[in-house]
Amino acid sequence: MPDQPNTPDDTDDANSTDSETEEIVVDDIEAEAGFLEDRDPEDYPSMLRITSNSEQAHRQDALDRLDRWEDGEEIPHVINFQNPSDLRALLTDRRVELLRSIMTERPDSIRQLAERLDRDVKSIHDDLQVLADYDIVHFEQAGRAKRPFVPYDTIEVSLEISTPRPADDAAPV
Repeated sequence: MPDQPNTPDDTDDANSTDSETEEIVVDDIEAEAGFLEDRDPEDYPSMLRITSNSEQAHRQDALDRLDRWEDGEEIPHVINFQNPSDLRALLTDRRVELLRSIMTERPDSIRQLAERLDRDVKSIHDDLQVLADYDIVHFEQAGRAKRPFVPYDTIEVSLEISTPRPADDAAPV
């Protein structure tokens, strides 16, 4: 995850998706959790879920996942963005194509992946680094080459858009 994710107060200027290099804001709770920092990628859950939910919905989902985990169920790794534009900034069409390619056939190197996708090595490297910052892509050293891989079998993206309920607008007490 990025070293210093923006806080909700810092996101006013980061909501534009004009540039693929803009700062992407991840939910502070998820960023601080370090959920998979000390896990071997082979021990990762089989599913990664990337969501754009409100803080309240994300907290409730986290509590539900905790209950399921305590019951012995495998739970997905979840990355949540409160702002849908941050999710869109992370998952550009080119990065989704990159993920699909890696998950379909694991490349021997970044260079091989760039050749496969007919893109320059630097842009592939930059996209891989962004995805690695969010714990989506990992690297394995293979001699002098870095071999990218995705430790998940499935990546699910969820964006809920719904009509606000009156209770959603009530100020917390």
